[in-house]
Amino acid sequence: MRLGKRLYSLVMFLVVSVLGGLLVAGLAVPLAGMTAEVGKTTATAMDSLPAELTAPPQAQRSRVLLADGSTLVNFYEENRQYVPLSKIAPVMQKAQIAIEDHRFYEHGAMDLQGTMRALVSTVRGNTQGASTLTQQYVKMVQISAAMARGDAEGVQKAQENTIARKIQELRYAIALEKKFTKDQILEFYLNIAYYGDGSYGVEAAAMNFFGVHASKLNLQQAAMLAGMVRNPVGTNPRTSGLELVTLQRRNDVLDRMAQKDVAAITPQEAAAAKAKKLALIKPKPKLHGCANAEFPFICDYVERTLLASP
Repeated sequence: MRLGKRLYSLVMFLVVSVLGGLLVAGLAVPLAGMTAEVGKTTATAMDSLPAELTAPPQAQRSRVLLADGSTLVNFYEENRQYVPLSKIAPVMQKAQIAIEDHRFYEHGAMDLQGTMRALVSTVRGNTQGASTLTQQYVKMVQISAAMARGDAEGVQKAQENTIARKIQELRYAIALEKKFTKDQILEFYLNIAYYGDGSYGVEAAAMNFFGVHASKLNLQQAAMLAGMVRNPVGTNPRTSGLELVTLQRRNDVLDRMAQKDVAAITPQEAAAAKAKKLALIKPKPKLHGCANAEFPFICDYVERTLLASP
């Protein structure tokens, strides 16, 4: 208990010293009687967002059809089909929140309680992250934007474990939560997240692994996908030798959803879901780019025409 109080004091000192009160506006917790004024300069900085964070949705794939309605080719850098939150199964939303930021709807851009818990855990030798779902979304957008520009250095900077980057990430997260609702941010997150095996966004992932739309995902399917975001390469069940790793990660998500502080499902529901196999569909060939098209010459003509269009 004494350790926790000391760490809390240390965190608060660093927050005040480094951020100069900027963080207060981002906590957004409903504390009665709490009032604060932020100067115009700080307010302007808080509201400032780079273009990629102010104009979702993200880039999607373009599908070119032949006269009979069949697919000629799909053009994309990231295989994504953007869907609104209403088209994403509630159990998928719950699974993602449970494993990444179970108090998402209760805190602001920063979860002070989660930060304190992570700091105590780290001091005890068990390193633990404390980024909120909004902060994770900011990082994902910055990485995606840098990749789209072909900016390898930008990709690296977006992942640097430095205080400067974390402060910038938090500032953007605070501005985001002022501009968008929690539901909107969750929608953005579920559509930009990489779920492995070339699937960007939950709709593409649901179709790729299970052959269903995101709106039709069941509990065990949702838990598997939610667990892949943190390490989409290391938990890709289609990679030889990783199916058991994916299964264990899925079960970890189910256990987390059933814990008392989350209570998204019952322990009985978790046990029933854990008893089921991953039940993946067979991989389907992806019609991506003219090299894989049935009529490459027609595809090439279409591609050059589209690129030349204003």
